[in-house]
Amino acid sequence: VQLQASGGGLVQAGGSLRLSCAASGRTFNSYAVGWFRQAPGKEREFVAAVSASSTSTYYADSAKGRFTISTDNAKNAVSLQMNSLKTEDTAVYYCAVERWLVRSDYLSDYRRYSYWGQGTQVTVSS
Repeated sequence: VQLQASGGGLVQAGGSLRLSCAASGRTFNSYAVGWFRQAPGKEREFVAAVSASSTSTYYADSAKGRFTISTDNAKNAVSLQMNSLKTEDTAVYYCAVERWLVRSDYLSDYRRYSYWGQGTQVTVSS
């Protein structure tokens, strides 16, 4: 599965960005999709995920109330709408997918995902 993440950029604190993750030549049916991020010198951390059944979404505490993960009707792409951005949100954001992943504890564990996009840089300035 080849993934393409896009939508990153430079934004001021308090602003918004919308990231998108698309799979080449396929849909996300039966795949969980997760967003993770990694800041310089830090470990990769979970941001948000939608389960393989597409019925459940999960968020890191840092993302709750500000970020929204969603799939389009045809399940061709998964978006991460990020509002009220903070400087600490600055990182490279990655989308990842894994088939049949539904457990919440697995969804937040980057080691459970087999396929990763190339990452998109999000920089939030003060």
